[in-house]
Amino acid sequence: MTRKLALLALMWLMPTICAYAQSAEQARRADIDGLMSRYQGEVPGASLLVVKDGQAIVRRGYGYANMEREIKSGPDTNYRLASVTKQFTAACILLLQQDGKLQLKDRVRKWLPELPAEDDKITLYHLLTHTSGLIDYEDLIPPNRTAQLDDADVLSLIAAQHRLYFEPGSAHRYSNGGFVLLGLIVERVSRMDLAAFLKKRIFQPLGMDHTLMYEHGRGPGVSNRAYGYSDINGTWSRTDQDITSATRGDGGIYSSIDDLGRWDAALYTDKLLNADSRRRAFTAHEPTDDPDVTYGFGWRISGNTVWHSGESIGFRNVIVRWPKQHLTVIILSNRNEFQPYPLAVAIGQLFLHR
Repeated sequence: MTRKLALLALMWLMPTICAYAQSAEQARRADIDGLMSRYQGEVPGASLLVVKDGQAIVRRGYGYANMEREIKSGPDTNYRLASVTKQFTAACILLLQQDGKLQLKDRVRKWLPELPAEDDKITLYHLLTHTSGLIDYEDLIPPNRTAQLDDADVLSLIAAQHRLYFEPGSAHRYSNGGFVLLGLIVERVSRMDLAAFLKKRIFQPLGMDHTLMYEHGRGPGVSNRAYGYSDINGTWSRTDQDITSATRGDGGIYSSIDDLGRWDAALYTDKLLNADSRRRAFTAHEPTDDPDVTYGFGWRISGNTVWHSGESIGFRNVIVRWPKQHLTVIILSNRNEFQPYPLAVAIGQLFLHR
């Protein structure tokens, strides 16, 4: 009799419970829309994905991917990932290690003999963790140059330097050039074009069908493409490319939140990277210039999160993962303004204690 009464009470309360849950979900949606309000309206926009326990619980776009043609941003809009690309370049190196074709302790000059003798102590590990001491290639670009640099240009600029910022492994200094070199090493070890290697070994196996390493003038174009913008004197102006936008291993991938959701799911399994490779990628190998942040392989580690941002002219992106809670927040945006990392963390906090 007691059990029957309990069941009847539950049935009686069920509409109230459902209404409360619906109200809580509506409140959470309102909170998210409030946080994302800067991207709403007739402005360069953003796409947002929240994944909890393998389910996409927020998946939407805000604002415009293409201001001139009034094309709105959506879950399938493809943005230039900028430095979010680095985790994919690092994964390529780890895949080649799984294949037995290289070791992280390999000297970089083994694969790039063009580099000077002064670079002989630099290893793949140093490139992956930004501890190589390489001179920033951005500071070596001739002031009168207007054509975009490609990876071969970056290699030439770095190879011409017979000095380092510091002894390899003795300090941390973020290096885009180091990841350009890693992309070139992927090509030389695999004997495949970097874009083709990424497609064959990562994008196709994971069903990331609309993700690609964009190669201007060489490869396929970007479908559902977001173009980058900057606020110049109160007007949104297209600033989609600059002189460093054609390099690849440090920032050349275009992808969507939908495809990055597939990437996030794979990082919980052995489908792509085995357990040892994933452990290495997410291990806090080196301190950074921020005492609260350490660096893995293409990932920053802060407390219980692993994350990485990406910034280039006209784009600001971030992926933040709480692996123990199986929660991920991804924000891709096509504007020069606003740092999405604190925004992603704030959105994540809405779901951490569900």
